[in-house]
Amino acid sequence: MTNEKFIAEVQTLEKFFTRYCHDKNHEHSIKYHRLTYNEINYDIDLDLCDECYSLLKYSFDRLNECPHEIKPRCRRCPSPCYEKSEWRKLAKLMRYSGFQLGLTKIKNLFKRDKK
Repeated sequence: MTNEKFIAEVQTLEKFFTRYCHDKNHEHSIKYHRLTYNEINYDIDLDLCDECYSLLKYSFDRLNECPHEIKPRCRRCPSPCYEKSEWRKLAKLMRYSGFQLGLTKIKNLFKRDKK
């Protein structure tokens, strides 16, 4: 996986987790996290609850250790690396956030058309 693809994947996870955690009114606190991939450091400040943060860290670890040169979607991966319980939590979060972020894009299209 290229460094750009890794950073894009990290940013997607960050968006999804932030949306879910904030919409579900969890108690947030800002946490600093440093990711290293191919000797490149990527620093992020995350405003998440402890539960969401621990699942996000787990997701980052899985992403960092992905053995595929071209990363497939996790649900279609021939060799899944997520534990079943973590996978269920992540699938629920991704389903919710993906839907909400999609609605936001649609709302923004309508707002832009009205101007």
